[in-house]
Order: sequence, then structure tokens, then C-alpha cells
Amino acid sequence: MKNNRPWLSVLAVALLLGCASVTKDIEVDAVADPDVDFSSYQTYSWVAASAILNDPDAQWDAPGFDPVMEIKSLVDAALQKRGMSQTTFDPDLLVAFGAGVDMAALGVKEDPDTKANMLATVPQGGLVLLMMDTETGYLAWVGVATGEVQDNPPDKTVKKRLDYAVSEMIKKMPK
Repeated sequence: MKNNRPWLSVLAVALLLGCASVTKDIEVDAVADPDVDFSSYQTYSWVAASAILNDPDAQWDAPGFDPVMEIKSLVDAALQKRGMSQTTFDPDLLVAFGAGVDMAALGVKEDPDTKANMLATVPQGGLVLLMMDTETGYLAWVGVATGEVQDNPPDKTVKKRLDYAVSEMIKKMPK
């Protein structure tokens, strides 16, 4: 059967490439305690001290939504998808996160005119997600995501980037 709607294929590819380009600079890594049986974790609770920003020079413009609530919501959804539930009474894990922005970070960029590499200001952001075993008091797992801070992106883009970072971190958590 002949495809009478080739524009649908083009649109689908464009949407997929568009999503990929929004997150292509984000690097994600995670480290787990090799002695921990992650299948035994069924519940978690948030640490009240989770923080969103360390911007020493106050150069970063916050998005038009509450990033703390957005990150918590994304983590909650990812952990619940793994079969865990949030509790305030005797949790297996304590969860916390921190985020930071360095608007003066230096990095290598390609000069658009000469195509040569050059040192330039490349604002960076990072998100760290921590999970501590409440029985032992030791960290069981740490996830880290870093990426370039984009100049005034729409809230939708920021949410996609946060979703990608959290999802990719949690994927690296042992089963």
C-alpha cells in the first residue's frame, strides 16, 4: 500500500530530532553501592533540605514554574514507576537533590566563522539526586546530570530537559 501522507513521516522524524536536540548536551551518570540489594527498597521519603540553586553571582533567570516541585514530581513518578511508594513513616530510603548553576563556566566551543575550537563562557547546570539507606545511614545511590544552561529557553523546554535528566538517572538505578 502506498503511503499517501509522506508529511506524517517527515513530521514524526522532525519531532524526534527536535526532542533529541533539546537534550543532546545533557550527560548523565550514576553510582550505586555494589553491596546494596535495590529490590528490597519499597518506600522512600524526601529530605526537607533539598535545594534547587547555587548561583553565586545571581546571573541565572529562573523558569516561570517552581523547579523544586517539578523535580520532586519527576522523581516521584520515576520511583513509583519502579514500584516504590512515598511514605512519611519508616521509609527504606531518604531522597534528596541539589541543583546548581555556574554562569561563568568556561568550555571549548567551535567558532562559527573559523570552525576552530576556542575557549568561551559556556554556562553549566547540574542536578544531583541522592538516595540514602535509612537502616545503615549510608548513601545507596547517587545520580548526576550536567548540561549547558540555555539562554532563556521556554518553560516547556526546561521541563523536557529536567524530565530527561531525571528519567535517565533513574534508569541507571539497579533493579
